[in-house]
Amino acid sequence: MQLTGSHFTDAVALAGHDFSTAPDFPAEIRAPRGTTFGVSGYQVQFSSNEIHTPGDLVNAMVAMNPAGFKTNLEYVEPGGIVIVNEDEFNKSNYKKCGYEEGYNPLDDEVINAKYKICRVPMSRLTRESLVSEDSDISIKDVDRCRNMFALGIISWLYSREIDSTIEKLHSYFGNLKNKPEIAELNEKAIKAGYYFGETAEFFPSQYEVAPATLQAGEYRRISGNEAIVLGLATASTKAGKPLVYASYPITPASEVLHGLARLKQFGVRTMQAEDEIAAVMIAIGASFAGQIGVTGTSGPGLALKSEAIGLAVMMELPLIVVNVQRVGPATGMPTKTEQSDLLQTMFGRPGECPVIVVAASSPGNCFQMAIEAVRLSIRAMCPVIFLSEGGLGNAAEPWLIPDISEIPTIEVVHPEVAEEEFLPYKRNEETGGRPWAVPGTPGLEHRVGGLEKQDGTGGVSYDHENHALMTKYRAEKITKLQDVIPDLVVEGEGDTLILGWGGTRGSILTAATLLEERGIAVATAHLHYINPFPKNLGDVLKQYKTVIMPEMNTGQLRMLLRSQFLVDIQGIQNLCGRSFFVEELADCIETIVKGGAT
Repeated sequence: MQLTGSHFTDAVALAGHDFSTAPDFPAEIRAPRGTTFGVSGYQVQFSSNEIHTPGDLVNAMVAMNPAGFKTNLEYVEPGGIVIVNEDEFNKSNYKKCGYEEGYNPLDDEVINAKYKICRVPMSRLTRESLVSEDSDISIKDVDRCRNMFALGIISWLYSREIDSTIEKLHSYFGNLKNKPEIAELNEKAIKAGYYFGETAEFFPSQYEVAPATLQAGEYRRISGNEAIVLGLATASTKAGKPLVYASYPITPASEVLHGLARLKQFGVRTMQAEDEIAAVMIAIGASFAGQIGVTGTSGPGLALKSEAIGLAVMMELPLIVVNVQRVGPATGMPTKTEQSDLLQTMFGRPGECPVIVVAASSPGNCFQMAIEAVRLSIRAMCPVIFLSEGGLGNAAEPWLIPDISEIPTIEVVHPEVAEEEFLPYKRNEETGGRPWAVPGTPGLEHRVGGLEKQDGTGGVSYDHENHALMTKYRAEKITKLQDVIPDLVVEGEGDTLILGWGGTRGSILTAATLLEERGIAVATAHLHYINPFPKNLGDVLKQYKTVIMPEMNTGQLRMLLRSQFLVDIQGIQNLCGRSFFVEELADCIETIVKGGAT
């Protein structure tokens, strides 16, 4: 289903639509087929207008078995199309997904009255289309092509061409040893599904969606994890420094490691470490050696890296930690999305141990914020934790490919000549950072480690006043970044501000449009910089009668803002492992605006 959704999204992108996707898959590598917790789904919204979310309810759903039907039917709009693989709707599969014995949901009068149920014997039709007397292809391989048959139906239903998908299938399988016949099978399957759609009489109509009016330029489809990969590689080039990415595989951040491993030609080195602690220590070592050290993980791995991040704070080295957040605690729901690592990111280390924190707001924005993470880390000589989310990392949208020449250079200065006495912890007056001395430079030898540093010399110090001073310096250099990060921008007018961060931006913007249609005017703003906050944030908050913050946690950033700015921010919480549904979010905002409680 992930492959099917990906191919359909590619066709949508080539047609020039704006789109947003929401892949949804189980945590188990081989989840039991036919069970509700083994369902894999892929939702796509595409439009001739600008959109920001994959949508609340779908117009059409394909259910390959009763489990997919049962778990997703509630997300189909009334009157929507439900295409089912009728061959899989049998007693055995009904039992696996928990339907009562003797009950057939396809015969349910209520369901048939609410939805347009289209029964298609996909398994049988796929076999009939692909199996011939002279074929030595196994039935198992043939049955694997049912997803392409379904893709053919959907491609016809929404007037999408299939030639580009067929070309990709041949390109992929044709490059694999002894696999060209698999490409032929998939081509036959997708064509069979497409022609079935043309000849079937139970589809209400075929749909046409005009291309979107987008800013001129060259676009590509991009996911959040892909954007992080390109952003880090671009930052490495702009800084003129090699990038070392060390990581331990963890859902949903592993794709960053996979992507960077393919960019050796750009001076990117990758290492799959034996555990999370080894990964971050490798990145710190690369940083100490004068390169761009990066490590990536998700919530459980961030906890394991906490002591080493504290070491980088004490040593005052640039380090980028990518955290693609998922549902916790513990293993939680590894393939679902949440924003619940914020407080761990801010405070989850021993002692007063501040780090820079930035957060991306869309798949494409991950590119920009990855570059920002490198820039700020080098400027302040301090670790940056870059917050993404599973919902951003796996989702995709159209991305306007930037002109790389217009991206500013990242300034890197390594001292080359020792002063009369080299002071490795002498502060830059403008940035508050210390010199980034590369090991092996004559005269720049200095001590590093986790023990407290003597101001200036960097020697080990147990002096009480010196510790207080160094603690102050480590915090001040982060605060100084307020001079170089952009002010918070407010869009729209009204006496209510909807303030968001991370992956809630699309839902907030769409909810604001829906509220405007209801006659309720709200302003919106979005935080990409969390430590430090934008310099004008306090002034912005005080301008509004009501401030509302939707978060996919229990209100973590809201708590920080209320304590720092003494503003009574109202919270809307979502702990469902998925993004806000726009209709629900708009209803909650309207309730608060009208004086009610959510």
